[in-house]
Amino acid sequence: MSSFVRETPNHFSLPRRIARLGDLAYNLWWAWNPEALRLFARIDRTLWEQVYHNPVAFLRRVERRHLNAATNDRYFLESYDAVIYAFDQYMNEENTWFKRNYPQLTNQQIAYFSFEFGLHESLPVYAGGLGVLAGDHLKEASDLGLPLAGVGFYYTQGYFSQRITEDGWQETRNLYLNYEELPVVPLVHPEGGPLMVSVTLAGRKVFARILQIQVGRVPLFLLDTDVESNTLADRSLTARLYTSDQEVRISQEILLGIGGLRALRLLGYSPTVWHMNEGHSAFLTIQRLREYVAQGFSLEEAKERIRKTNIFTTHTPVPAGNDEFPLWMMDKYFSHVYNELKMDRDLFIDLGRNMQEWGETFSMPVLALRLSEKCNAVSELHGRVSRRMWHKLWADKKENDIPIFHITNGVHVGTWMARRWRLLFERYLGMDWMDNLDDPEMWMMIDSIPDAEIWAVRRHLKNKLVHYAIERARRHWVTGEAHPVQVVAGGVLLEPYSLTIGFARRFATYKRANLIMRDVDRLIRIITNADMPVQIIFAGKAHPADEPGKLLIQQVYRAVKDSRAGGRLVFLEDYDMNLARLLVQGVDVWMNTPRRPNEASGTSGMKAAMNGVLNFSVLDGWWREGFNGKNGWAIGEEKDYTDPNEQDERDAQSLYATLENEIIPLYYGSRAGDDIPHAWIERIKESMRTLIPQFSTRRMLKEYLQQAYLPAMEAAVQMEALPGEGKRSN
Repeated sequence: MSSFVRETPNHFSLPRRIARLGDLAYNLWWAWNPEALRLFARIDRTLWEQVYHNPVAFLRRVERRHLNAATNDRYFLESYDAVIYAFDQYMNEENTWFKRNYPQLTNQQIAYFSFEFGLHESLPVYAGGLGVLAGDHLKEASDLGLPLAGVGFYYTQGYFSQRITEDGWQETRNLYLNYEELPVVPLVHPEGGPLMVSVTLAGRKVFARILQIQVGRVPLFLLDTDVESNTLADRSLTARLYTSDQEVRISQEILLGIGGLRALRLLGYSPTVWHMNEGHSAFLTIQRLREYVAQGFSLEEAKERIRKTNIFTTHTPVPAGNDEFPLWMMDKYFSHVYNELKMDRDLFIDLGRNMQEWGETFSMPVLALRLSEKCNAVSELHGRVSRRMWHKLWADKKENDIPIFHITNGVHVGTWMARRWRLLFERYLGMDWMDNLDDPEMWMMIDSIPDAEIWAVRRHLKNKLVHYAIERARRHWVTGEAHPVQVVAGGVLLEPYSLTIGFARRFATYKRANLIMRDVDRLIRIITNADMPVQIIFAGKAHPADEPGKLLIQQVYRAVKDSRAGGRLVFLEDYDMNLARLLVQGVDVWMNTPRRPNEASGTSGMKAAMNGVLNFSVLDGWWREGFNGKNGWAIGEEKDYTDPNEQDERDAQSLYATLENEIIPLYYGSRAGDDIPHAWIERIKESMRTLIPQFSTRRMLKEYLQQAYLPAMEAAVQMEALPGEGKRSN
């Protein structure tokens, strides 16, 4: 490693007996270990909720009397000792899964680049599913002991906070993050001052300091341009995610790809595998070319070398969703690179050239696809869509021979499974069940769990969700800023005994949040049946520049306000990881209605499934692979349509019919004398038994290792053995 200093955070004023809480606060291991989180809450639950479950902010603000009380609480100290012991055992473990299975590769390094990382609600540097997937990727890499480091951005304004007005319009409020109250550590140069890298943007030099978040055993390095040496405009370059300003966007992507690579070099990393999570970081391929050319390799040799060790994961099933830039902008930001690479302009543009109806553009996924030997989609159907979408890049091949394979997404069980389930599984599957969670044989043992115990967990989690919604609505009401209809829309009339359906997504039009409202009168009849009532909870944000998405929220919200619904339609604003956790754990059914085949994968339904929530979804993305006819329900058919209106109508009719004829009767059906819906629980067991091992990040990371990382590592070893390898240039 190069010489740098990991600046020690300001010391907390903690009693010596519980001083290790400070170490714990600065490692996000706590984010997927419930007993660690409960430690902080037990000291001062009110403050814990006020700081939004952020241990660093909590320890900075907690009153001494609460800390002293904790040191005199025998039960607290027993829990504290157990958590610290588990934390130390985890961090000092020498016999990780990766070291046991691949001892010869422990000196390899994997670099994982992503535009966003969703690690915890207190760190809102993520917008949605892509970021949460990236966060889960790091957590699972830590659990398995993979030699991986993440690279991304520290967004000083985070992602926006959402407020829904009385008429249903989404308003946005900017956040301002203070890293001193977050588990974020600035790296410091040995001679003083922040450790920084620089990139050239349109002739000017822009600096970015390097911050670190420790995610278990895995470091995540974040770049932040808010430093004094930058202009005011450049200081805000990393302020927000997903700006619609293309000049800012290309600058961010240059900084991520080129600056992120330079940051790893500065920190002493020499990755053998370079994994790009979406095309935002694809400019790292340009920097890698520059390094090899500077060492004396020919351009073709350089391309071949980086291609063998680059991994590219695409998440976008429609061309319009991929980043691309006009050619004049490439000239503005890269003309100085052409000569460095010994390329003329056309040859450089060819690396990412994409022909559109209106002309040529430089496409980030095209750049990544051309310079990565391993390219994967995120579900089997998405693999088909991607091969069709990018067939033009391999015009001489048949569509099925396009070199884009698939690794279906997964979710991190430790992060998303409720504590009550974990405790139940320890009793019936064994204390080591988490070590074997991707073993289908182990999950056959779920049949041994009594229905009453499964139902008790489900009832508890739904009560928790309903209580949260009611208390949230109450707090909104006492501010004096809420109209009564907003309080009702916020869930104040929810109750814990009705069948409850959840729909929480990014509000993009193709996700069709309004599909269930295609026949509002029929919907009202369904949900207000006095004998079999139904509650539907909606949540989600639209991108601030997505006007159709905001109109969709407004349409849904207006239906929620309809008095005929009796408060059984609910919209919970400001969707984030905390609310997502409550929803995927607390509802009975998870509904997903994308217009097939536009859902690349989707992961929220996976999170729901591992909490005993049954999926009710279009056969798109992951659900097409997960559904077996007995572990949930399908909406519509496995069929492609040319007429979107016909598709919407057929899917809506299927949705209503399945609700009326299958889901609702099964939930409220015969409960014998114990008031337990045994037929419903049978389906829960089938869902958990079949879906948890198949759709965890444990299975996903092992597939990435086998199908992408190991071949790249082997190629790197072979290249190192070739004569003439020069010293890498910084």
